[in-house]
Amino acid sequence: MVPPSSTSLSQAETPSRPVKPLWVALGFVLCAIGFVGLVLPGFPGTVWFVLAAASFARGDPRWEAWLLSRPVIGQLVQDYRDGKGMPLRAKWFACICIAVAVSFSLGRIPVLVGQVGWVLVGLFGIYYICLRVPTKR
Repeated sequence: MVPPSSTSLSQAETPSRPVKPLWVALGFVLCAIGFVGLVLPGFPGTVWFVLAAASFARGDPRWEAWLLSRPVIGQLVQDYRDGKGMPLRAKWFACICIAVAVSFSLGRIPVLVGQVGWVLVGLFGIYYICLRVPTKR
């Protein structure tokens, strides 16, 4: 028997056997949302695939390998994991989508404090993408 201190993952990070199918199911749900994001303009897909890969990694590494072997999706997830960031064109597109989404939804928020809060959330998203996410060359 291996002592707990010598294992690579802590007990909190290793899902129990009955929970693993739930991680796989969550991975498929996140993949479905990611595929919708690939089809719909202005809806991000990569973030959902990154989350799906993380779910598959906890549930069944074979599904994670399947996702990473997809031609476009696998490269996007791997670039994120490697810290390579986003292409400049994708950064511009993401920032424009945030600005459009915030501006179109402002009129639906009846309270000024909510509108200001929503603008701040959008500005934080743009700040994060522009200054915190590396630009892939």
